[in-house]
Amino acid sequence: MMGSGKTTVGKILSQAIDYSFCDSDTLVEQDVGVTTVTELFQIYGEDFFRDKETKALEKLSGVHRYVVSTGGGAVIRDENWTYMGKGISVWLDVPLEELARRIAAVGTKTRPLLVNEQGDAYTKAFRRLSALFEQRYEAYENASARVSLETGFRLLPAGFGFAGLNCAIWQVPLDHMPCDQIKVRD
Repeated sequence: MMGSGKTTVGKILSQAIDYSFCDSDTLVEQDVGVTTVTELFQIYGEDFFRDKETKALEKLSGVHRYVVSTGGGAVIRDENWTYMGKGISVWLDVPLEELARRIAAVGTKTRPLLVNEQGDAYTKAFRRLSALFEQRYEAYENASARVSLETGFRLLPAGFGFAGLNCAIWQVPLDHMPCDQIKVRD
């Protein structure tokens, strides 16, 4: 979900385990030539973004020793699970109230799914997050592991070894290609 800390935690984990880091949203932005996902949504729409996101995940599933932070909506396409399933996926499960507080604190303008919502920042975020969670909950449950802000790390499988990610980790032979050198184009 947006605001759960996927990118922040992904960067920290990648440093801790000496892997490269890539945010799939950044890869899509670079491919399309826009500066933000919000701009991409405004110009091309969500379906276009989701298609590009799937292509980015396909490409990233072939690279090695990466922590990949996906967008919160990557889980809604079954095809994306094919790619994310090549690694370990972790769901950062943060209560909706906390997500809404985090988003409201920094503003909603950088969140394309909140642009057309009415109300103050917290209300906009909470209402939309509630609807998104309802749509995505079952898909999030496909993750290899779940880290709950409310219950701590008890939901991680025994011996998992990593704490707090909603990203896929592909561990195959060493290949340190910077994220900006990975191209999504067909």
